Amino acid sequence: MTLRGQLPTRKSQEKYTVVSIRLSRGGAKKRPFYHIVATDKRNRRDGRYLERLGFFNPRATGGEESLRIDIERVDYWLAQGGQPTDTVADLVKKFRKQAAA
Repeated sequence: MTLRGQLPTRKSQEKYTVVSIRLSRGGAKKRPFYHIVATDKRNRRDGRYLERLGFFNPRATGGEESLRIDIERVDYWLAQGGQPTDTVADLVKKFRKQAAA
């Protein structure tokens, strides 16, 4: 509990630290490439992350691999309270379906 005008202490912030599973953009201009990462929600989109869980290449052609995810690690972070973004949730669902086929 904080009084009006006071910032919360570091200890009280630790309770609310939430892990987010999201895309981090890489690649060149007009050639996107995304890493799927587990990161603290407060970090920037392409900033520091806790763990790299896979990648997504929306511009993959021919025999190139467009999606690879380490499902065991994704499940671990979800069990720890990680919250995937809508896009990552769709990609994980798609990958699970591919792996089952």
